[in-house]
Amino acid sequence: MIAENINQIKQEVGHNVKLVVVSKFRSIEEIKEAYVAGQRIFAENKVQPLLERYEALPKDIEWHLIGHLQTNKVKYITPFIHTIQSVDSMKLLQEINKHALKENRIVNCLLQIYIALEDTKFGLSKAECMAILDSPLLKELSNIKITGLMGMATFTANQDQVEKEFKSLKSIFDEIKGNYHLPYFETISMGMSNDYLLAIACGSNLIRIGTMVFQ
Repeated sequence: MIAENINQIKQEVGHNVKLVVVSKFRSIEEIKEAYVAGQRIFAENKVQPLLERYEALPKDIEWHLIGHLQTNKVKYITPFIHTIQSVDSMKLLQEINKHALKENRIVNCLLQIYIALEDTKFGLSKAECMAILDSPLLKELSNIKITGLMGMATFTANQDQVEKEFKSLKSIFDEIKGNYHLPYFETISMGMSNDYLLAIACGSNLIRIGTMVFQ
């Protein structure tokens, strides 16, 4: 069933949209089933489960972190993490760069933008995001790549509100793309199981799906 769900989602969204399977709360067996079906990109929202899954699963998996990351946890994931989607400060970027340098790696980072009407969600305002991109400190960080933006919409049945939030993220993405020389800035990560089609219609090219894969 997991394989069927993955194939159905991939057919639905096409080749231009990357599927990241959110494996939080899922068993190793379930994740392996998705792996056998050909899925290679998975995401966790906490460091400890991510470390456990990395150890237990094949090493050709591309791991993403999508949850809030504390600076004191960065060192544990930099040896293997592909993308940290939830970067919300210059301090965190500097810490990622420091540990990536030690590992002789380059870590992809998405700047998480706060677009929701919920206090529980993290992220940068548009002004804070631009301040990071304008900072001379950014040029010193040679072991990170800012490859795009990530946002989480309000958890609501109001599709007009969700669409407004997705469009606001796409607008910020387009502005950055047009005004900054960021050669790897290509990814806009928005959309989950309940709203990924709307996200794609608003410009997303990376979706984070958990429930629909494992249901």
